[in-house]
Amino acid sequence: MVVTVQNVCLQTTDQGFLVNQADWSETVAEQLALANNISLSDAHWEIIFFIRHYYLQFKHLPNARVFTKAIAREFGETKGNSRYLHKLFPDGPLKYACKLAGLPKPPTCL
Repeated sequence: MVVTVQNVCLQTTDQGFLVNQADWSETVAEQLALANNISLSDAHWEIIFFIRHYYLQFKHLPNARVFTKAIAREFGETKGNSRYLHKLFPDGPLKYACKLAGLPKPPTCL
């Protein structure tokens, strides 16, 4: 699959994850969000930047439980819970946060 951003075609996997993480930018994230029917708010960006930082720091992606707990440690219990994260990313918080952040598909996601 391909996503076009500013007249540049970027390769994606069959599930819409960027093939080349270096292709990521905020503009690319906005286009990926649009393609996934997600309207990005500041709350979305907070989670997107968090998971990008996590991945760069630890060189791996967490499972959903660790993801939620890490968000709770960083931003507090009101944001580090499944209900809040599912409001932002109804079809899977970890999967869609990673997709919009230009990261690989988490190994624990279908």
